[in-house]
Amino acid sequence: MPQIALNEIEATVAAALQRHGAVPWIAASVARAVRKAEAVGNRICGLYYLESYCRQLHSGRVKGDVEPVVSRPRPGAVVVDALFGFAQPAFERALPEAVAAARECGVASLAVGHAHTCTSLGYFTEQIAREGLIGLGMTNASPIVAPPGGNTRVIGTNPIAFSVPDGAGGRAMQFDQSTTTVALGKITMAKAAGEQIPEGWAIDAEGRPTTDPAAAIGGSLVSLGGPKGWGFGLMAELLAAGMTGGVVSRDVRPLKAPEGAPHDLGQYYLLMDPGTSDAFFDRLQQVVDAVALDEGARMPGQGKQDRDPVELEPAVWQQTLGLAGLA
Repeated sequence: MPQIALNEIEATVAAALQRHGAVPWIAASVARAVRKAEAVGNRICGLYYLESYCRQLHSGRVKGDVEPVVSRPRPGAVVVDALFGFAQPAFERALPEAVAAARECGVASLAVGHAHTCTSLGYFTEQIAREGLIGLGMTNASPIVAPPGGNTRVIGTNPIAFSVPDGAGGRAMQFDQSTTTVALGKITMAKAAGEQIPEGWAIDAEGRPTTDPAAAIGGSLVSLGGPKGWGFGLMAELLAAGMTGGVVSRDVRPLKAPEGAPHDLGQYYLLMDPGTSDAFFDRLQQVVDAVALDEGARMPGQGKQDRDPVELEPAVWQQTLGLAGLA
């Protein structure tokens, strides 16, 4: 399989997005997110999404030439209207104001409204952590999860991400996970590959456990930990939609469909200044040291390194080159 440098991946993705209607700074912003996803092996948030980005730019389902509008209606609240464009450039434009608000107030919120799917939520909370702040983020998605005991899909996989600074410009820990047992992308990839899925990931339309990815997509994913994960999914739903003006999951059309209404999703972030407590980094170190007592144990995200170059499936890279007009 070809080994492709991250710089080449980023440049090719940016070229593909511009070719399909994104202005240069927006294409560059999205390309950086795709680069990061590929660097950490997050395939479902990387080049896997590029074709749909391009097709939706062409159809107008996502706007590639809008200027996000940033406002600060209250001292600790920052709002950005993505205007049905990509989430990455909207967050990029709003982050400096949100960081300033958090440093002034101790805690601040950042509400990104009317945006395209953000794909990897941890990509954004990590940026918050690298500013020296604790970042908590959540979003919603197209409906694929029924409540425990029910069959009607009400919410999406509704991920939550949490990133903690290390006090030296990096991050000490990070997790980014759906509130379902598994992300929907893993099931769609299994379906495309003709593979079965493990029992416990999903139920079919009649509420029966299934190992068939097609039946899972026609049924419901299972909340992580049952009712406990369902509660976290609802928390993400209410904050991501209610605090941003985005749609609820029931009104989100399939995210990769080339045509249709804009995603109109919201992402909601809390930025917390650890400097409001003189104990935070001491307690963080105590926890890190305790985790390290067992060989092989680690904090979430600890020790992960970006890969460069990245090994890609030949068909994936050929498609990428084709979208950029280079093949």
